[in-house]
Amino acid sequence: MSQKYAFFPGCVLKGAAAEAYTSLTKVCEKLGIEIEEIPNWTCCGASHAQGVNELAALAVNARNISIAEHMGLPILTVCNTCTLQLRTAKARLYADKELRDRVNGLLKDAGHPYEYKGTSEITHFLWLLDDHPELLEGKIKNPLTGMKVACYYGCHILRPQEVMNHGDGKHPEYMEKLVRKLGAEPVFFGASRKCCGFHAQLAAERDVLTVTGQIVDSADKADAQCIATPCPLCQMQLDMYEPEGRDAVHSRAEVPILHLQQLIGFALGLSKTDVGFDRHVSAQDKLKIG
Repeated sequence: MSQKYAFFPGCVLKGAAAEAYTSLTKVCEKLGIEIEEIPNWTCCGASHAQGVNELAALAVNARNISIAEHMGLPILTVCNTCTLQLRTAKARLYADKELRDRVNGLLKDAGHPYEYKGTSEITHFLWLLDDHPELLEGKIKNPLTGMKVACYYGCHILRPQEVMNHGDGKHPEYMEKLVRKLGAEPVFFGASRKCCGFHAQLAAERDVLTVTGQIVDSADKADAQCIATPCPLCQMQLDMYEPEGRDAVHSRAEVPILHLQQLIGFALGLSKTDVGFDRHVSAQDKLKIG
């Protein structure tokens, strides 16, 4: 397979989770996936903008998609929330021509040179590997044999099912399947379907820290050696607030929290430095690899 994608990094990969960007670019290079960053992209709204101005949230996502359309490429993301916002905008604009015309009018009035048409497909890095398992064939240099991995999907990659529409949104198994291809063992843990609470951290800090602690503690009790997630927001929440979460639920759990592409990078032969693991906050010394 030879495929090029218009890459939508989103705000977090350009700032707080820069290691997610570094590891993705290196893994894509190893797998032969060509990515070209969407020029002049803007924030997707991060599931908050529509609460302030729904039309503006649609317009900014239509703008991002229209640039990829001009590039003639499908869109690849590595953030669950970015994926949700882009796909939600596309679904809504597809279903409502009047709304689509209104959004295009806003873009034109703002001086944007491209009309939104809705022709670029939008996929997530995890979905890409699920749809094209051949990308990993013959490239696993360091099988993660014996490693027990807690697969934490996060909310926004799974639902609403009619918008995200990849696999079973209630009982997904495609990340576990990928982990097995890397040579590792996926483990079930009771809190695997809990929301990490990232988007409510400021509004409901105590509740969110409790959920964060429950997730990490649950994975630890299942003997997971790490938690891997395809969402940089989930990774940040679980990694940055692991100590506070531990205190909130009176736990002693210390579990490394990996971006999915970091885990893949290890299986491809990349080192901790290569994938930016030194930027992590919690339980760095607990990850026995490379």
